[in-house]
Amino acid sequence: MGKWIFRSRVAWAGLASAVLVTALALYWFQPWKLFTDTYVDEAVPPVVTTSTAPTPASAVPAATPAGNAILTAGEFVTHEHRTTGRAEIHRLADGRHQLVIRDLNTSSGPDLRVWLTDQPVTLGKAGWRVFDDGEWVELARLKGNQGNQVYEIPASVDPRDFLSVSIWCKRFAVSFGAADLRAV
Repeated sequence: MGKWIFRSRVAWAGLASAVLVTALALYWFQPWKLFTDTYVDEAVPPVVTTSTAPTPASAVPAATPAGNAILTAGEFVTHEHRTTGRAEIHRLADGRHQLVIRDLNTSSGPDLRVWLTDQPVTLGKAGWRVFDDGEWVELARLKGNQGNQVYEIPASVDPRDFLSVSIWCKRFAVSFGAADLRAV
């Protein structure tokens, strides 16, 4: 009878351990996020477009008001998860800067962040983990894994100091996708 009680306790302890390990793994990896999407469609600031056609001197106003402008932009490339879309840094008429992400399409993840980094984008697995090697600024948690999104860049951050944007999974220290930022 004593052996039966001991074996029963060992079996229950093993079952409890398996349940605990499974619960922790589910919490850590959150696999259901691979099958769920969060769509965001924020208003993107309008930008001033310039014409390449010459303008007669009499048609140019004495003082042209400054408008919103795109400073740098780039297309997302895939790293750990398939990622597409476009990243743009906008200078607003009031002097503030925003990161605009257009038409983002990536997987959802357990702890995704939007980072400006000083690292260039490298294709393939070689580019998955480079963005925390140098200087980076976390703008915010990723609002959604699909759609158009706008992120404020703090006034203390000079966007010229950064070469790329990464959709960074903080929990696993890996880039889902990234975009090189080039002058427009």
